[in-house]
Amino acid sequence: MKLVMFPTVDSRRFDLIREAAGAMTVVNAADEQSAVTEIADADAFFGKITPELLADAEQLKWVQSPTASLEHYVFDELVEHPCKLSNMRGIFSDVIADHVMGYVISFARNLHTYVRLQMEARWEPVGGESGRSTFTAGPHEVSNIDSSHRHLSDCTLGVVGVGAIGAEVCRRAQAFGMTVCGVDPVCRDIPDVVAEIWPTDRLPDLLGRSDFVVIAAPHTPETYKLFRAPQFAQMQKTAYLINIGRGAIVDLADLTTALQSGEIAGAALDVFEIEPLPQDHALWKMENVIITPHVAAASPRVSERHLETLLENIRRFARGEEPLTLVDKRHWF
Repeated sequence: MKLVMFPTVDSRRFDLIREAAGAMTVVNAADEQSAVTEIADADAFFGKITPELLADAEQLKWVQSPTASLEHYVFDELVEHPCKLSNMRGIFSDVIADHVMGYVISFARNLHTYVRLQMEARWEPVGGESGRSTFTAGPHEVSNIDSSHRHLSDCTLGVVGVGAIGAEVCRRAQAFGMTVCGVDPVCRDIPDVVAEIWPTDRLPDLLGRSDFVVIAAPHTPETYKLFRAPQFAQMQKTAYLINIGRGAIVDLADLTTALQSGEIAGAALDVFEIEPLPQDHALWKMENVIITPHVAAASPRVSERHLETLLENIRRFARGEEPLTLVDKRHWF
């Protein structure tokens, strides 16, 4: 058997890949022409497959994508080819879930507002200083300050796309005492966390009951612009949208309109339909919006997980087993 890699990998990874491959021949193609030549009799491929490379592959059985997302990877010929495809899902799950809960806590406790006030040296509790409890009376009633801060265990968090990342978001939300619900085309439960994950046609139910709506779905033909004006209208006016999935899932113009009109309370966004988000875009100056520059998956642990996923899938292929991260090419996940 033979594995071809293109673009080339560094010498350290190459040595580990050869070790994982066992008796399999491993080729680190130096350039595209070498890749074209070598893929002719290759059984496996790691890297960026192209229609040209695939056309020259005569016995390809398995392709490993270097990424988790596949919207920029799959093409018609690859979908129709009999080879199996695996991706890098699962290596970001806890990291992105942490990022989501950072957003949730920021909105619940108004941290995004207080950071801005700190930059202006302003002591100004949300709800107004006059609503603060006195030392003599104590917190004998719900003040304006109290009601301006969310109690997480009173809140519902809904996850759109309960894959590896979405499931981890659910686990963290449950740990904070939140009520959790989710919709997904495949997943039907998360043991000890969510007894029933709804099918995707129940998205309106999720939107109507969630205080925080988290998009953790991949970009697929079915999720492209899934969130438009009708979906924002189905959300509570006090609810927040969080998108750490893919920018193409949310229509940017419709979201901006929903935020400007007060149709939803706010949004935390790590991904956008247009990246980088243009400097003159209205979202930058909205105080109820948190923007991060596509960094939800950033972690010093990710590269080692990426390598281990690749090595394990190579070991499994060498043993005649399916990869751990097999995907459905037609559905892009």
